[in-house]
Amino acid sequence: MKMDSQTPPTLLQLAGEILLWDQASAIAALDYLPAELFPPLFIQAYRRRILEPLKAMVQAWPFTVLPLGGLLQLPGLMVLKAVLDGLDILLAQEVRPRRWKLRVLDLRSTGTNFWRMWCGDSTWNCSQKVPVAVHSSSPKQEHPLAPLEVFLDLNFNERDDRDEFLKYIIQWAQQREGLLHLCCKALRISEVPSQRLSEVLDRVKLDCIQEVEVNCTWDLPTLGTFALYLGQMSNLQRLSLSHIHVLAEEQEWEEEEDWERKQQEEQRSFSQFLSQMLRLWHLRDLNMDYPSFLQGCVDQMLRCLQTPLDNLSITHCQMLTHSDLTHLFQCPNLRQLKSLHLFRLSLEDFSLEALRALLEAVAPTLQVLGLDNCGMGDSQVEAILPVLSRCQQLRDFTISMNNFSVATVEKLLCHTADLCNLELELYPIPRECYRIQGIVNEERLAQIRAELKAILRELAQPRTIYLYSKCCHTCSNSDIYDVAFS
Repeated sequence: MKMDSQTPPTLLQLAGEILLWDQASAIAALDYLPAELFPPLFIQAYRRRILEPLKAMVQAWPFTVLPLGGLLQLPGLMVLKAVLDGLDILLAQEVRPRRWKLRVLDLRSTGTNFWRMWCGDSTWNCSQKVPVAVHSSSPKQEHPLAPLEVFLDLNFNERDDRDEFLKYIIQWAQQREGLLHLCCKALRISEVPSQRLSEVLDRVKLDCIQEVEVNCTWDLPTLGTFALYLGQMSNLQRLSLSHIHVLAEEQEWEEEEDWERKQQEEQRSFSQFLSQMLRLWHLRDLNMDYPSFLQGCVDQMLRCLQTPLDNLSITHCQMLTHSDLTHLFQCPNLRQLKSLHLFRLSLEDFSLEALRALLEAVAPTLQVLGLDNCGMGDSQVEAILPVLSRCQQLRDFTISMNNFSVATVEKLLCHTADLCNLELELYPIPRECYRIQGIVNEERLAQIRAELKAILRELAQPRTIYLYSKCCHTCSNSDIYDVAFS
């Protein structure tokens, strides 16, 4: 006999399959079905696109939340329409029956824990417990209808297949205004035409958005246009901008007037962006990657911050001037930072006294400090060494890909020895470990790792640090080595 290598279906799955063969019986059975059997039956109907039982299960859903977003990667718009048709039947009722538990339709990519837990998948480590909503057997008891909450993330990428989904949901919600509340908390944009973006943003309530992530190659005029939407996001807490560029001076222009006109347009767009930033009263998290538009303008940007930031990240921005860096480190609204991440900024030949003053101010709150690939040398580290030991909340400290000697790395280890919350430490491989060609001398590195381990042993605290190499010129890769004492 040939054995089937696949896991045989459970009795629960078999029962669900048999029940769904007769759709009328399946719908009738919902009045008596225990709450814990709804999720596995719902998934079976969802995957097999058995629409009428699916529609009926939405109406009888025994939990307060239907996390449909955790399943939307399976069947598409046709099944979604069946779910919404089921909701329409509920929303059409003037009063809500007591057995109606549903309060939230969650279309975000969350809720996987819910489905895994109720469908008995032991391989899923479920940390989020969802209480069982008890089925009421008294449909005559009623209470007033409350608006249904619908949560949806706005994700835009180069593919347009999700546009139809977003437009359908938004139109459906608009036609039922007053019966439900569509809440879009996150907006993520990756290389999409502005026209596609505007068609959706013009139709949603932007004051619900709390997180914006722009991962596009935009010029300043495009950023200025988007800023008109940004300014309406009055509850925005997190803003990430990537690859916002300006005109290159070496770019060829047929007429000098064209260059001047473009420059004036860029200045107007930047001013428009700043004016909208002034409306973001709840911004706590600011991330900027490749922000070439900031050169010479950091002070203007920082003056637009209305509240102190919790997290600041600026990466791949070597063109910042000394004046920019000074304004950055002296900004009053950075005095309560929990996370400061600077990557590939040019701190070479820059006096770090301003940075030291900032670290002294944030020492009681700082949890993450990243100063990787910033062109720092031994003498500059001396400026911040004394304050490092006072950052008692520090959890992650990375300062790799800088030009340090063995002696400086040893000093860093000593100054961070008493930070009891420190979990991640990433340091550069000392320059004594490199050959002339920039290749790591493995024998010398082994000796230095042994020396550093001896220092950790002398400090008498269990600890693991990591040494990170500079990028290899031939393969553009870096290597990482651990030094552990336990």
